Amino acid sequence: MKRFVEGDDRKQVALLPECVDDYIGQDNPVRVIDAFVDELELADLGFNGTTPAITGRPSYHPGVMLKIYIYGYLNRIPSSRRLERECQRNVELMWLTGRLSPDFKTIADFRRDSGAAIRNVCRRFVELCRGLKLLSSDMMATDGSKFKASNSRDRNYTASKIDKRQQQIEESVQRYLDLIETADRTSPTGFDVKTVRLYEKIVRLRQQMRELAQIRKQLEKQPDKQLSMTDPDARSMATSGRGSGIVGYNVQAVVDTKYHLIVEREVTNVGNDHGQLSRMAVSAKDAMGKPKLKVVADRGYFSGPEIRACDLNDISAYVPKPLTSASRKKGLFTKADFVYVAKSDVYRCPAGERAILRFTTVEHDMNLRVYWPSACPRCPMKERCSPSDKHWMGPAHFLTRTLGRVSTEMSLQVLAYNLKRVMKILGVAGTMKAMKMAGS
Repeated sequence: MKRFVEGDDRKQVALLPECVDDYIGQDNPVRVIDAFVDELELADLGFNGTTPAITGRPSYHPGVMLKIYIYGYLNRIPSSRRLERECQRNVELMWLTGRLSPDFKTIADFRRDSGAAIRNVCRRFVELCRGLKLLSSDMMATDGSKFKASNSRDRNYTASKIDKRQQQIEESVQRYLDLIETADRTSPTGFDVKTVRLYEKIVRLRQQMRELAQIRKQLEKQPDKQLSMTDPDARSMATSGRGSGIVGYNVQAVVDTKYHLIVEREVTNVGNDHGQLSRMAVSAKDAMGKPKLKVVADRGYFSGPEIRACDLNDISAYVPKPLTSASRKKGLFTKADFVYVAKSDVYRCPAGERAILRFTTVEHDMNLRVYWPSACPRCPMKERCSPSDKHWMGPAHFLTRTLGRVSTEMSLQVLAYNLKRVMKILGVAGTMKAMKMAGS
């Protein structure tokens, strides 16, 4: 194997570091996770088990479990089963937990039972950012993003879906009956294996009709006339693509325009942003401790009463009025939303970022100059800007079910995102120093 980079012999004896700490560099983000959790007053935040029981089997300290989950969401490993495996083989988690390896059920139960406390940790980190003067801007941006729930579209029902499915079943039953009649005329005995299979299919379809009739009765009891069988809180929502949609949640987020930190978030199962503005803006204002605030939002938030409510709370809302043109109905920004600055040869995007020239190509015999900002992957407005699937935290779907547990999962997402942003701004060493000073 000449002229190739060669690896070491697997049987070669090596002198490895004597302790796990030697494997973790001083600039490793796990040190920030460790410092942050160690400075928290977990009992005050609502975590159970901070004081060990006198009898019974010893339990894992909630701080250890919290570190595991923060590491998981920071590294796109939200699954409890995957976290169990990582605790057994990942040297960073070995360092973080002291070589502890909780089983997946223990890990999953912690997230399920500590929802309110985890949400408080997310708020505590926002307070820390405020103390570090990272939330000094008085301008916020708010937007909603659709996340898939743990509920397929086939397990979500409305009256129209049931009607359509029943019609399809009736057509299938009639088609099978016609095939049976044809088989009876052509078969000399009037019986064959194919006919038996057709009768079995008809029996199954009629059973589905009875099940749909029961689901329709349940549907009539729902206030919004929509029923999700796997996750009862999930709702069918339209997305930007024409004729498309998901069964999921609409996550509202308020982001500061200077450092792009998420100040406030809320998981809702309302499919649109109308009526969400004032509540999110007031929550962000309280979280930042500002006497006055400015908030920008897209046309989906436009509402006279909502803007008035913001004004009464010393919040200046900047929301464009909706347009009625067909080009806006897709929910995407148009070219008119991007302002070209000829002097610098850049575009200013709706989020205020500079889109610089990346490359030039030719399409359909025309020269094409392609611009985009570096801030695209973390931009809260990206869903309305580009249809491409680029998610910093991986797939945009939830693992847990029901509104409360999904809200807990979103809090872990937000906490991991804000941690990464602060480490980007202050550096690992600077972040650890700031946390220790805040805790002292």
